[in-house]
Amino acid sequence: MMDGHEVTVVDNFFTGRKRNVEHWIGHENFELINHDVVEPLYIEVDQIYHLASPASPPNYMYNPIKTLKTNTIGTLNMLGLAKRVGARLLLASTSEVYGDPEVHPQSEDYWGHVNPIGPRACYDEGKRVAETMCYAYMKQEGVEVRVARIFNTFGPRMHMNDGRVVSNFILQALQGEPLTVYGSGSQTRAFQYVSDLVNGLVALMNSNVSSPVNLGNPEEHTILEFAQLIKNLVGSGSEIQFLSEAQDDPQKRKPDIRKAKMMLAWEPVVPLEEGLNKAIHYFRKELEYQANNQYIPKPKPARIKKGRTRHN
Repeated sequence: MMDGHEVTVVDNFFTGRKRNVEHWIGHENFELINHDVVEPLYIEVDQIYHLASPASPPNYMYNPIKTLKTNTIGTLNMLGLAKRVGARLLLASTSEVYGDPEVHPQSEDYWGHVNPIGPRACYDEGKRVAETMCYAYMKQEGVEVRVARIFNTFGPRMHMNDGRVVSNFILQALQGEPLTVYGSGSQTRAFQYVSDLVNGLVALMNSNVSSPVNLGNPEEHTILEFAQLIKNLVGSGSEIQFLSEAQDDPQKRKPDIRKAKMMLAWEPVVPLEEGLNKAIHYFRKELEYQANNQYIPKPKPARIKKGRTRHN
């Protein structure tokens, strides 16, 4: 919008919140449509950033069918829209297409190691088939597609209790609760700050690169190191509590970003601690806001509970 583009946001708020975009409401270049991409959409656009899908394990395991529908029917609908209006579509894919990888770091030519019937499959396989759909539409219908394989990302406006590592640790540290580490904590992740990802997505959308591109920060940390770092940045006296390992939890995760560097001239620039401090500041403000509204969120457990109410 700052560059003069008109932006239409389409969201059904399954995991998002209006508060995240309310500061743009009323801007002449901004429009917000409450819509689920599982239903067809008829609008005139020239670029589509297809970011729809729950992305944290508790969210996508809570409603795996909804997650599958969003990634399959939703992607077909967006590709159909792209075909109708001649738009270019960027798919927000994921590092989860690599599963629990046997190759380290993960480059774009690695096919992955995914359990197709495990608890994470609705997301992993949903994104894998979404990629397949993109290239089928490109080959058969000539639709221009871009595919970003996004690695762990964090920053302000994350949902506090979405059950992801960063939000869990920050929330627990701020509330003086134990930081919950699943398994030994030796599994690794690579975290990028949200503004770096946005710059990467825009660069990819406006490039001529139609094959998948990893967007992530190759700086790798163990979950335990990460818990310790957040504890120190918050200044928290919280203990670290070890819980049993989550099923199919990838043991290693690190992007090979040589392709993004070479073809997009992109790499992450925000240092981890700087990004974390911004996220911590946001979470503090959110907790104050919630306290004033008499509501304190709790991090969601990493596992699905039986007998929970379902929303179809």
